[in-house]
Amino acid sequence: MPWSWRYENVDGQPVSGPAETFSSQADAESWIGQEWRTLAEAGVAQVALVEDDRVDYQMSLLPAE
Repeated sequence: MPWSWRYENVDGQPVSGPAETFSSQADAESWIGQEWRTLAEAGVAQVALVEDDRVDYQMSLLPAE
């Protein structure tokens, strides 16, 4: 089952981002751990980890207030 990230703005609306796919959840999480700053600078506020069509979880890329 392929894993991928869905990119969203602060309102939860989709925004463009790299069309990466991963063979495992661990690979996807490792990649986001390396790339989240670049994505945040490009306007991505939150991401959702998706396996096929199922959202596993969502997380914010914004700093905690």
